[in-house]
Amino acid sequence: MPEQGLALVVVGLVAGVASGMFGIGGGLVIVPALILLLGFTQLAANGTSLAALLMPVSIFAVIAYYRAGLLNLSVAAWIAIGLFVGGYLGGTWANDLPADILKKLYGIFLLVMAWRFAEPRKWLAAMRGTCAPQSDAEPENETTWYILLIVGFGAGIMSGLFGIGGGAVIVPALVALLRFDQKRAVGTSLAALLLPNIPVVIPYFTSGNLNFETALFVALGLLFGAFAGAKIALSLPSQTVKRLYGLFLLFVGLRFIFF
Repeated sequence: MPEQGLALVVVGLVAGVASGMFGIGGGLVIVPALILLLGFTQLAANGTSLAALLMPVSIFAVIAYYRAGLLNLSVAAWIAIGLFVGGYLGGTWANDLPADILKKLYGIFLLVMAWRFAEPRKWLAAMRGTCAPQSDAEPENETTWYILLIVGFGAGIMSGLFGIGGGAVIVPALVALLRFDQKRAVGTSLAALLLPNIPVVIPYFTSGNLNFETALFVALGLLFGAFAGAKIALSLPSQTVKRLYGLFLLFVGLRFIFF
């Protein structure tokens, strides 16, 4: 894989920036990029993405959020336990599903995430000048540990199925259920995702859909990209970037469903 090394590092770098800004783990960028640009199969891309996330590539981003006071360690710990359990099941199911069905399921998932990131109704309301200003001062909800376990379990299943790391489930759940500020949700999600994904990657490794050399190049880019993304998110409003990322997910999701 040396001839593709630079391309893999760039993929990891871009994914890392998205990871640091949105707390998504990076798989939402890595998996489509490996398939569309480098010709990976769906399962091989999933396995490579998850193997790259075995290493604590977001550690510097997590430290940045922690220093800014935008991380809840207890919430992250409960979610991480759910991730650990659900990830193995998702990875097992991914290897049992036909590739065409998996691609379409992944495409539908990306469309849901595109809606979440782009927020088209709020976008349209803002353009019309009818969008009421939102307050960032809402108090966080107290959520019991088993709710957090369920969130982590669901994120783990999605992680194992699609190689996404789980953050695309965790962040929306924290914002909706606990009323976390967006940046606090991102920091907490990244902390939960530091838990090793060993149970998730085992089914991919045993089925021959995992290449550690490839994953190492991607992880190298992730390491630096995640820190850069965190610094951007902490210093700048991320609404426009979120919406552009949502448009990207829309394009990729449609590509997986119809082509």
